[in-house]
Amino acid sequence: MADFFVHPTSIVADGVEIGPDVKIWHFCHVMGPSAIGAGTTVGQNVFIAPNVEIGRNVKIQNNVSVYEGVILEDEVFCGPSMVFTNVSTPRAFVSRREEFRTTRVKRGATIGANATVVCGLTIGAYAFVGAGAVVTRDVEDFALVFGNPARAHGWVCRCGEKLNLVEGTATCRRCRSEYEIFNTRLRPKD
Repeated sequence: MADFFVHPTSIVADGVEIGPDVKIWHFCHVMGPSAIGAGTTVGQNVFIAPNVEIGRNVKIQNNVSVYEGVILEDEVFCGPSMVFTNVSTPRAFVSRREEFRTTRVKRGATIGANATVVCGLTIGAYAFVGAGAVVTRDVEDFALVFGNPARAHGWVCRCGEKLNLVEGTATCRRCRSEYEIFNTRLRPKD
């Protein structure tokens, strides 16, 4: 007996590695070869292309397409109907499969509902991309970005709470974690 769940309306191709405790809900299509890490939840109507790497405990909400070239590290959250791309200059009549660009979403990052991530970028660890944002450049670890194009509007804690920096340091009001600015970047205090 499998130690994961695939809803009967979903299609999972041969060559897909599925970790324990994965849940793949209604009307999904997962192509192989690809890998889905333990504890991941794949919401309704999600498409996962070949050669996609999805880490452990990832949450992919409804109506998301994870195209070839996308890497989702552990504990990433992809909000409903957010969009990944994999070609910079697509044309229906020109094959550009050899131009697919890698997009990496690092551990613990959140991408809000209806956000768009242009291909070839890195979204940093524990970064927070606001709903509806259009990400056109790399996002720093712990950065809060939103807008079109997405711009930095502060920093967030690992738990997702917006931080209030005072003289280059911050304590999260939710979980009490401490942070500091070092070389213009936020990092947890030792």
